[in-house]
Amino acid sequence: MTKVTMQVNGRSVSGDVEGRTLLVDFLRDDLRLTGTHVGCDTSQCGACVVHVDGNAVKSCTMFALEADGADVATIEGQANPDGSLNVIQQAFQDHHGLQCGFCTPGMVMSAAALLKENPTPTEAEIREYLEGNICRCTGYHNIVKAIMAASGQDVGAIAAE
Repeated sequence: MTKVTMQVNGRSVSGDVEGRTLLVDFLRDDLRLTGTHVGCDTSQCGACVVHVDGNAVKSCTMFALEADGADVATIEGQANPDGSLNVIQQAFQDHHGLQCGFCTPGMVMSAAALLKENPTPTEAEIREYLEGNICRCTGYHNIVKAIMAASGQDVGAIAAE
C-alpha cells in the first residue's frame, strides 16, 4: 500500500492504495464520491470523466497513484458555492439533456472541458468532442442543445433529429 494525497473538489484528501487502484475506484470506494460512474472498464463510455489538473481524463484509465499531488475535480464539485446547479448542469436540466442519468456526470465534465477550451463551439464541434462519451438513451440531440445553451448560444436553430 502506498499513500496518495490530492486535492479533490478543493479539499485535501489522502488514502492508502494498492499500485493497481484506479482513480475511479479511489474516488468511488475510498472517498465515497459516487457521481463518477463506472460504465465499461475499457475507457469507451466516458461515464468516469473527471478533471485532473484541469484536463478531462477517463478515471478508469488512470491509477490513483498517478494523481498523487494533483488537483482533481468530480461532478460533486461542479455545483455553485450555494449548492445550486452550475450553468452546464442547469442547461442539461432545462434542455432535457439526460434520461436515465447514468452518462450525465461524464457528459457534464466533458462539456465543462470543451467549453473551457472552446467557449462557443459549433454543433459539429460538440458532437466531435463527445465522441468518447456514450449515451444509450438520448440520441445526443438534447445533450448538444444543452452544451450550446450553456455556452450562451441560441439553440432554436438546432433542427430536431
